[in-house]
Amino acid sequence: MKKETKTTPAKNVDEYLKELPADVKSMLQKVRKAIKGAAPKAEEVISYGIPTYKYKGPLLHFAAFKDHCSFIVISRAVTEIFKDEFSAYKSSGRTIHFFPNNPLPAELIKKIVKVRVRENEEREGMKEILKAGKKNDKKSRI
Repeated sequence: MKKETKTTPAKNVDEYLKELPADVKSMLQKVRKAIKGAAPKAEEVISYGIPTYKYKGPLLHFAAFKDHCSFIVISRAVTEIFKDEFSAYKSSGRTIHFFPNNPLPAELIKKIVKVRVRENEEREGMKEILKAGKKNDKKSRI
């Protein structure tokens, strides 16, 4: 699916998508739109050479390969939550493989992204609670 002629890594998602065949590009633009719609505050970057979305930590990635596309949800818990919806796709660990003739539905992508946003917000909240607890411990020792 991905053209093999590219010699330098993409600097941004637009560059990444520009190199793809039309059907794959169109499908991944829809994935991108669904992600941005569900997480408008997420930062869009290239990490590990693929489109990555970050909000209070990494949210997810997507990628195009020679014979499939991947949606990488990062979280094992999300993989478990959506295992029934993923059953129509080949998956490996936290990665779902899909194709232009069997794309991931935008509504499923949005649900996944919203769960990932919530996970990252909850994790950040726990870090703040722990940090506050450590500060209080230091004060009580004085």
